[in-house]
Amino acid sequence: MRINDKMKVRTVAGENIVIMQDASGSDMTRVVALNESALLLYNALAGREFEVDDIVRLLTEEYEVNETDARKDAEAWVSEMKKNALVC
Repeated sequence: MRINDKMKVRTVAGENIVIMQDASGSDMTRVVALNESALLLYNALAGREFEVDDIVRLLTEEYEVNETDARKDAEAWVSEMKKNALVC
């Protein structure tokens, strides 16, 4: 899978948000907030193909989390990203 390159992360009022970019600029009707770990994954994986195993590796390297919990979190992150059309 790959992060949708039409999406851009911006910091607004201290929140990291993703907004959809289109030909006319931005669609502010769809805004997704990213917490610290979601932003870490988004930035680390942007511009390249990745799998759930890549996310698990990033989580276990960055945080004190075991592989089982990291996989559960990775699958939840991918599910939310897909639901919001942030990955394809």
